[in-house]
Amino acid sequence: MWDMDGTLVDTEPHWMNAQRRLAATHGIVWTDEDNLKVVGQSMEFVAKTLQQSGVEQPTLEIIRSLVEDVAATIQTKIPWLPCAELLLSDLARSGVPCALVTMAHTPIPHLVAAAAIPGAFAAVIAGDDVARGKPDPEPYLTAARRLKVEPTHCVAVEDSLSGTLSAESAGMAVVVVPGVVSVPPSPGRHFVRSLADLSVEKLREIVDVSRPADNSR
Repeated sequence: MWDMDGTLVDTEPHWMNAQRRLAATHGIVWTDEDNLKVVGQSMEFVAKTLQQSGVEQPTLEIIRSLVEDVAATIQTKIPWLPCAELLLSDLARSGVPCALVTMAHTPIPHLVAAAAIPGAFAAVIAGDDVARGKPDPEPYLTAARRLKVEPTHCVAVEDSLSGTLSAESAGMAVVVVPGVVSVPPSPGRHFVRSLADLSVEKLREIVDVSRPADNSR
């Protein structure tokens, strides 16, 4: 299971710039601190935060504006993070089914999935595909159902606390890569310095170690 922004692609700066530009059109100064408060959250949460800051637009209109802004900046070139494409390729060749699980709304997740190697993603879960976004487990549980796998047989790669909590609540092992907001240590969380530290074998080991023991007889 793959988070998108800040995990596979370097799009967090694009979202931050879009939020800052939208706020500026309403005469509001949107700070770095404001941006950090909404990292990894649902787009509805982002819209609500902008409204509380003084953006007088309906939620759906705010979301549409942000999505259009970011989509325009990445549609010609996806900003993959180092080793992301290689790892996705290795997983596809090994027959490991992957899902993209993100709070970004359509069409952005599908632009990213389409730019990956063919077969990289067996499912794409966008923020507008679920009723409750991260940190609720619904996005990851939905992805597991789409892949027809048990959540305890999955590992999620995340960079935010809300995404980590979402995957953990779904019963998945979690690998945390460095993001713009640090994730605190907790039992069962696996931390790596970058995607370069991951491999198909490493991800399988993490699932095996994290999976609950089967005590059935």
